[in-house]
Amino acid sequence: MTRGAKLLSAAVLLAAAGGAGFLWMAPGEAERAPAPVATGPVGVGALGRIEPASRILRLGPAPNLDGARIDRLLVVEGDAVQAGQVLAEFSDAALKDAALLQAEATAAQARARLDRTRAAGRPSEIAAQRARIEALRNAEDSARREAERAERLERSGAGAEATAERARFVANRSRAERAEAEAVLESLLRPRPEDVALAEAELAGAEAAATRARAEADLARLRAPIAGTVIRVIARAGERAGSDGVIEIADLSRMDVVADVYETDLPRLRLGAPAEVLVPGEAARFPATLREIGWQVRRTTQANTDPVAAVDARTVEVRLTLGPEAAAALARRSNMQVQVAIPP
Repeated sequence: MTRGAKLLSAAVLLAAAGGAGFLWMAPGEAERAPAPVATGPVGVGALGRIEPASRILRLGPAPNLDGARIDRLLVVEGDAVQAGQVLAEFSDAALKDAALLQAEATAAQARARLDRTRAAGRPSEIAAQRARIEALRNAEDSARREAERAERLERSGAGAEATAERARFVANRSRAERAEAEAVLESLLRPRPEDVALAEAELAGAEAAATRARAEADLARLRAPIAGTVIRVIARAGERAGSDGVIEIADLSRMDVVADVYETDLPRLRLGAPAEVLVPGEAARFPATLREIGWQVRRTTQANTDPVAAVDARTVEVRLTLGPEAAAALARRSNMQVQVAIPP
């Protein structure tokens, strides 16, 4: 746009303001145009583009799956999707699902072993062990009495030494069997801490493997991070997902205008200020509200044949919220260039 055309556009906007007492200037005019005749406050003009408030999200496979083949594409352009909805599946989804089932089965086995270790013996096993201990205790008492009788006979000379020795051996063996049975009963009643710790470690490892398998299975599917609309399908079923991604989605219920304001115009901006948006092909001007002012001044190199145009200008990105009617009217015009007028 030439300098004359820019000034003409500014004059048209000024006339449309109905004598509101401000001068709207084209982008960059404030820093190179002669001082205006009007003495009132000066507004800000800028070029901008329409963009969803959610931004346009380009979805693709995880970095470790770059180049994966798309097995199923479950949406088309224009479909409304919900957060978490599966949009596409990659070719290794079935393999990852099988690995997940295997990992979950292993974790279930480890959990069952831990429960068995903590529970120690079954009631029937405990009852049987107590009965065995009682029988061994009776046998031990009998063997002890027999050993005592053999020792008395040996001391009186009526009994043989070998018989007494054999009776003492039987008594000692009965005592050892009873002690062993009591130790087994103790393990049935209370498991050893080291056995429980080992079973717990095995379960933790199995659950970690299942968590990893679940994450890998989830990465084999492309899910919507927000509720919105599919606005572009980049790759289709049977194709490989490249660096450009697979699908673009956005929430079209709330639309913004992103404008580049010259750094010299920043002092005239304030949050909540009303603005007007001029859209090519639309007779009406859409109202908007200044919502965000960027935190960074960026260099904007302009390719312009106008000898007095600003070269290597610096701008700040600002965001303006469009009203519900404007958002509905401009829902399918993302990235369209518009003009923005912000009164003082």
